[in-house]
Amino acid sequence: MSETTPNDRAAALALVKEYTTDPALLRHMLSVEAAMRAYAARFGGDCDLWGIVGLLHDFDYQRWPLLDGSGHPLVGVPILREHGWSEEIIRAILSHAPELTGIHPESLLEKSLCAVDELTGLIAAVAFVRPSKNIADVQVSSVKKKWKEKAFAAGVHRDEIEHATAVLGIPLDEHIGVVLKSMQDNAAGLGLDGKI
Repeated sequence: MSETTPNDRAAALALVKEYTTDPALLRHMLSVEAAMRAYAARFGGDCDLWGIVGLLHDFDYQRWPLLDGSGHPLVGVPILREHGWSEEIIRAILSHAPELTGIHPESLLEKSLCAVDELTGLIAAVAFVRPSKNIADVQVSSVKKKWKEKAFAAGVHRDEIEHATAVLGIPLDEHIGVVLKSMQDNAAGLGLDGKI
């Protein structure tokens, strides 16, 4: 099969929806896409390529959630290749789980994916506990306050975010601001505008 072009968002979204029905997981991938596009613009990367990486990075997780080397993200690689996605995209996706794949993030694209992945979940959780349920009401300080509450969104690995952000070379508060703004700018599409 011919290689899928990096800007073929429709093909990426179709693949995501073929393998994922969970609304929270869909929101997560769309949030990571938004954050990756923001970082591509910041670093002079290809916004479409970076966005596709964010959108596809967990497409296989719902069906193959085992994180023991027999599931996500390794199961998704042959599927991505079958659909013609580039090795650059596949390597970036593999790099967001180096403990399973042995592939560590090297490029700014890969480092950005690792840095934004977990953070989007924390920011969405902060939005959902606001009375308005609207991400427009969330500030960096709101996220930092909840960051300190270890029982809040306990599944979010804050140490991983801190490490990945340091590797990316961005101060944590600034990083939270970039990801938060990207999600605010896409609030309606993420279901974070308080209307659901």
